Amino acid sequence: MNTAAQRTVVLLFGGRSSEHGISCVTAAGVLRAIDRERFAVIPVGITRTGATVLMREEDLEGFRLDAPQLPEVRDNGTRVLWPASTETRALTVIDQSGSLRSLGHVDAVLPMLHGPYGEDGTVQGMLDLVDLPYVGSGVLASALCMDKHAVKTVLADSGIAVAPWRTVTREQIAREPELIGRLDDGLSYPLFVKPARAGSSVGVSRVTDPAQLPAALETAFAEDRTVLVESGVSGREVEIAVLEGRGDEGPRTSSAIGEIVFTGREFYDFEAKYLGAAGVELALPADVTDAEFAAIRDAAVLAFEVTQCAGLARIDFFLTAEGPVLNEINTLPGFTPISMYPRLWAESGLGYTELITELIELAIAKRPAY
Repeated sequence: MNTAAQRTVVLLFGGRSSEHGISCVTAAGVLRAIDRERFAVIPVGITRTGATVLMREEDLEGFRLDAPQLPEVRDNGTRVLWPASTETRALTVIDQSGSLRSLGHVDAVLPMLHGPYGEDGTVQGMLDLVDLPYVGSGVLASALCMDKHAVKTVLADSGIAVAPWRTVTREQIAREPELIGRLDDGLSYPLFVKPARAGSSVGVSRVTDPAQLPAALETAFAEDRTVLVESGVSGREVEIAVLEGRGDEGPRTSSAIGEIVFTGREFYDFEAKYLGAAGVELALPADVTDAEFAAIRDAAVLAFEVTQCAGLARIDFFLTAEGPVLNEINTLPGFTPISMYPRLWAESGLGYTELITELIELAIAKRPAY
C-alpha cells in the first residue's frame, strides 16, 4: 500500500516479442532497486499472447539471467484494464473469479519492454490515448528508432554517418529471387543481415561470403518481413548513454563511454549480450581521446534530438579513423543492473536506483505531446 508521499508506478514487462524473457529480467532488476520510499509499484505483465495480467512482486523473484531458462509471464487468469478515458488514471483488475477492483491512481508507467509491441510506439500510443505518463520516448521516436531503415534514412539526411545498407522485403525476394545475388552490390564484406524491427541482436547474421546470404535472409525474415543488409564497418564498437534534460535543458550524456571488446567472438550477439557467452569483454570506461569523446557525444545528442527521443536512449557507434559511425539508437535499452546503460550512468556518478527515480520524475514532468 502506498503512502501519501509515494507515487504509484506501473512496472510493465514481458510482451509479445522474441525479447520477452529479457524484458522480464529487466523488470525484476528494476523492482529490486526502485526507491520504495518514493514509489509504490504495481507489477503488470504482458503474456506472449498479449494478455495483460496483474502479478505479485514475489512472482519476479526468480527472474534472473542465471536461471536455467529465461523467465516468462504466465497467464494467471487476471486481466488489468487501463483507464477508460482521460478523466481518471486509475487501473482496474478483473480477478480469477471475474470480480473487479480498483488498483487506484497511477502516476506513471515504467515500460521495461523490448522489441515489437512495446518498444515500437504501440504501447506508447495506447498510454497517450488515456493520458497516462510513461518513461521513455513517444510514438514517433519509438517507431522511428525501432525501424532500422527509417532511422538510418533520417540520420543520414541530418549529416550523421551511418553504415551503407540496402533494404529488402520478403515479398521482393519472392517476386524476384535473383535479387539475392545483387544485394551486396556496393557493400563491403563482412555483411550484417538484420531484421528491420527487432533488438538484442535477435535474427542477426554475419555474412562473409555471398553463398551465406540466403540462409541469413531466412533467419532475419523469421523476425520481420523487412530486412537490412549492411556493410561491416571497421571500427571499435562503443556506446554512450543519453538522458533527457530537465525543463528547457538539452539532453545529458554519460561522462563515460563503454566499449565492446572482442576476444574471439565475431559480433555482439544475443548470447554474448545476455547469456554470458565467451569471446566478448566490456571495457568501461573505454580508452578514448577527448576529441573522440566529444565527437561521439555530439553525434549522440544530435541523433537524440533529430529523432525526437525522450527519457532515455543508449546510442551505439563504430569508432573509425574518420570518426564515429552511428549503429543503433535503443529507446528502451537493456536495463538490468549489469546492462550497459545503467552501468554507464553509474560510472558517471548516477547510481541505478537514482537513475530509475530520475526517469520516473522526467516522465511525470513531461509536457503533453500536443
